[in-house]
Amino acid sequence: MLLITGSQGQIGSDLVTALQNRYGVDQVLESGRRASDKNLYETLDVTNHQRFREIISAYKIDTIYHLAGILSAKGECYPERCWQVNIHGLKNVLELAKKYSLKVFWPSSIAVFGPHTPKQNTPQTTIEDPATMYGITKVTGELLCQYYAQRFGVDVRSVRFPGIISYQTLPGGGTTDFAVEMFYAALQQTHYTCFVRPDTRLPMMYMPDAIGAMLKLMSADAAALTVRSSYNLTAISFSAAELFAEIQKHVPTFTCDYCPDYRQAIADSWPSIIDDTQARQDWGWQPTYGLSAMVKDMLHQLAMRIEGSGFPVAGFDSAQPAKSLSIQISQ
Repeated sequence: MLLITGSQGQIGSDLVTALQNRYGVDQVLESGRRASDKNLYETLDVTNHQRFREIISAYKIDTIYHLAGILSAKGECYPERCWQVNIHGLKNVLELAKKYSLKVFWPSSIAVFGPHTPKQNTPQTTIEDPATMYGITKVTGELLCQYYAQRFGVDVRSVRFPGIISYQTLPGGGTTDFAVEMFYAALQQTHYTCFVRPDTRLPMMYMPDAIGAMLKLMSADAAALTVRSSYNLTAISFSAAELFAEIQKHVPTFTCDYCPDYRQAIADSWPSIIDDTQARQDWGWQPTYGLSAMVKDMLHQLAMRIEGSGFPVAGFDSAQPAKSLSIQISQ
């Protein structure tokens, strides 16, 4: 049986559906700090080792997708909490994986990189000097994963996610949230004030590609994996101004201005373009969505979601279907 921590978060919400479709609804146990009336759901603080162990034992868990964590912007507001949740939570997962021979997925981030990391074609192995507590927890987490894999044989797998764009959940406190916020603003307010400069270019990924990457990595032959810290992963890189221009093609009335805040310094410390050759070679990673296809599908899906909630959509005809791409995940 599979356990997903942080199942109500941005990635978790989509991953639950994908795993249920693949393995069956009765094989996916969700968990999170907030209570839920879902049938297969347990309230869990990942820093509570005993509670964690009880759930794994009771449900005979064999695989954990450990998504619970505090993101970059919130992590700077609450650094101690960020360390506790991100590090002690992961340490609990790895200890339990060692004890119960569990398979683990844990997401790292481009936040492991810092001001001295090469910004263009950032290699798999490079300088990691993050300027945020979130980034520090991700570097520490990567080293923990590598240590438990090499020292105890724990089958832990990880990718360094770029910014994730999704229509299922609201932004969760990350520095790349401007990308998702821009879509909501285009469809609801017709204007957006962006918290980074227009020339700020960051690696991004549409959620279907992120889910596809996780499933593909977890189904890969363990013998083929050469990285047990975390794989570089990317799909598209664009600036805030380029995203605005692409959205404006579909919503001509949309306007945007720029007022950088404290998150600009975080974004400036991250790479612009990532080299993910190792992931492509080891387990066949290949993104599906480019900027144009992502924007079309995101606007269409988000407009239908907003209208379905009873709110009006400004300047966009959701009745015109987007030419979205069908993602087929190989086993």
